[in-house]
Amino acid sequence: MSSTHPVISVHTPSSSFAVVHSVADESLTTLFDKLSRKPNTDYHGQRVGAGWLKYEWNNSVWNLDDDADYTIFIWRQSSSTDTPESTTIYLRDPSQPLPSPSSYRNQSFYLFRHPGSPGSHHSHHDASSARSKKKAKPENGGIPKFKKEFDEFHTSNGVRTVMGSIGPVDNVRMLLKTGYRHVYISRKFAMRHGFIPSDAAPGHYGYGGLVNIGKWPVTVGRTKTVFNVYLSEESHFDVVLGRAFWEKRQIKTNPVDSTDLICLDTNEKLDCELVILKDGKGEIVTVT
Repeated sequence: MSSTHPVISVHTPSSSFAVVHSVADESLTTLFDKLSRKPNTDYHGQRVGAGWLKYEWNNSVWNLDDDADYTIFIWRQSSSTDTPESTTIYLRDPSQPLPSPSSYRNQSFYLFRHPGSPGSHHSHHDASSARSKKKAKPENGGIPKFKKEFDEFHTSNGVRTVMGSIGPVDNVRMLLKTGYRHVYISRKFAMRHGFIPSDAAPGHYGYGGLVNIGKWPVTVGRTKTVFNVYLSEESHFDVVLGRAFWEKRQIKTNPVDSTDLICLDTNEKLDCELVILKDGKGEIVTVT
């Protein structure tokens, strides 16, 4: 398959369109520019950038944020055995909430596809696969055993994350973890964005114990709430949303789908993603 598709299909939560773009010959910044200039869109006038784009590969959804992501994206497009008419990406303003259930929702957007619709899964059309599908018997409320085991495995190793803002900093990937009590920011993130002095020395700001650095607004989806924020030595995520966030937003989980989260304070569905962390050796990193 050629790695060059002159047309890219773009699906947003409320519309679909296409742009002319050569994946192999043009850069990610050029793609950001083209999408930013696209007229008659629900985000017109805003700058498309990191956190806005995603794509599907190998039954998973991946971020398209920087040059490293783009290099992997190009390689995956060129190595794919499928031959689509165009490359497909998903675009969404991470600072805006998803359309409400009563509003129009684009069924081509990956979060809104119905099970069994084109693109909702990839299947191999061979005899052995067909036979195995016939033998898969639904269990536990109609969920096939293999699907339940697959979800349990990835749920046990993956962690829930959302995009949001804290204080003046936007587009921050945040860890949702009930094992933490409060809302925390990492030391490096706090120093980089001025939450604490950049020359903070050991023995200050938390090295000697848990330190409250004040109340800061946290925006996830369309709702802003204020929390006491503490420093954390967590190295994998800049922001950790602990039980204080879960309780204040009254988050309801779905035992079948770990990414299905509803904030009962506003009846808002969060755009949640499972992230599986791996070290340099490819081993799964457990976030406790």
